Amino acid sequence: MSDSSSDHDHSTDYQEGSISLPGAVAMGTGVMIGAGIFALTGQVAELAGTWFPLAFLAAAVVSGFSAYTYVRMSNAYPSAGGIAMFLEKAYSKSTVTGASALLMYFSMVINQSLVARTFGTYVLQPFGDAHPGWLVPALGVGLLAFSFIVNILGNQFIQTFSFITAFIKIGGLVVLAIGGLWAAGFDFEGISVAPKQSTPGAFLGAVALGILAFKGFTTITNSGGEIEQPHKNVGRAIVISISICTIIYLLVCFAVGSNLGIERIVEAKDYALAEASRPVFGDWGLWTTVGFAVVATVSGVIASMFAVSRMLAMLTKMKLVPHSHFGMPGSIQKHTLVYTVVLAALLTLFFDLSRIAAMGAIFYLIMDITIHWGVLRHLRDEVEAKPAVVITAILLDAIMLGALVWVKASSDMTVIWASLVGLALVFAGERLFLGHGGAE
Repeated sequence: MSDSSSDHDHSTDYQEGSISLPGAVAMGTGVMIGAGIFALTGQVAELAGTWFPLAFLAAAVVSGFSAYTYVRMSNAYPSAGGIAMFLEKAYSKSTVTGASALLMYFSMVINQSLVARTFGTYVLQPFGDAHPGWLVPALGVGLLAFSFIVNILGNQFIQTFSFITAFIKIGGLVVLAIGGLWAAGFDFEGISVAPKQSTPGAFLGAVALGILAFKGFTTITNSGGEIEQPHKNVGRAIVISISICTIIYLLVCFAVGSNLGIERIVEAKDYALAEASRPVFGDWGLWTTVGFAVVATVSGVIASMFAVSRMLAMLTKMKLVPHSHFGMPGSIQKHTLVYTVVLAALLTLFFDLSRIAAMGAIFYLIMDITIHWGVLRHLRDEVEAKPAVVITAILLDAIMLGALVWVKASSDMTVIWASLVGLALVFAGERLFLGHGGAE
């Protein structure tokens, strides 16, 4: 266990108290909505069938139990290191700390790739299917490059941008969802009588994917050093963000299901919201939905890149990961931004949406279990965490992880092998690095 001075040593060179509570909520919802409802509705419906709205609700419940640990840790140890600092508190500077933090890093980079490809898919919807296949990943890479430029403009600009876009996309989604429900006469027959059913295992796999729509709340912990009154407001921002997203996701799920039905949602799984707007709002609705999707995905990638590059910079300062300037000028955080963009771009170019989402969920769930276990074993008294809640979070994560692995092993072993190789490389590489004095 590290001493209390580590919070100060690894805090940051960022301005403390520069992010308000609404700004933190905007950042959290920005990441969640960008990755969640636009990218995952179809994939969750494909596994959960008629129960896909409940899959999102169950994912919210699981995320709520997970959030408890992060809230307790953030209240006790607010820091710009976020998850990296939480792991260090529990496991000191060890292989478990470095590797688990890297799993979260890679999960967030995978998330950025997922959102980037979703951006490309939605941008092309008004133009039909008459476009080359390379255009979707190319547009995604373009978004990543734009997000990099925005991120080097500074914290205040990103906070303002996140705050404005959060209002735009939340308000827009609520209007579209209520409009869709109104046009359908608040009739959920499209969901209730749909022929596609789900098995218990597939439903749990859907819930595991749905967790990706909520895990963006963890990015709030990476701003603990800058949020006003962090001992209170980090936890409040997490709870408010999850609550807002739960309401929006359920509204959108019912609106989409009422107007399309499960089979059509699955058929258009990468752009389900855009497809749902056609029968209700016509061309105007399609263009409006695409506009909101663009705002959501752009702001989501920017907020995610902001948080994840800072976490990697923190790991570098903690000497838990190697670092090379490669001749680049500027601070370490600028360098980690470059690494993040390059890695996300490669994933965007070479992986499809379903594989990206599954790998991200696997990495995240493993990291999440590690966080909970560390708190349960080493920190529960210090952070005043209730063991029963933490144990419940561990069990729920384990069930979700097992179900997702089972579903993917039955349908796409490439995801499983890629995840196993990734896990082996992360843990072996971290052990090798620390074995040669990396954390000294």
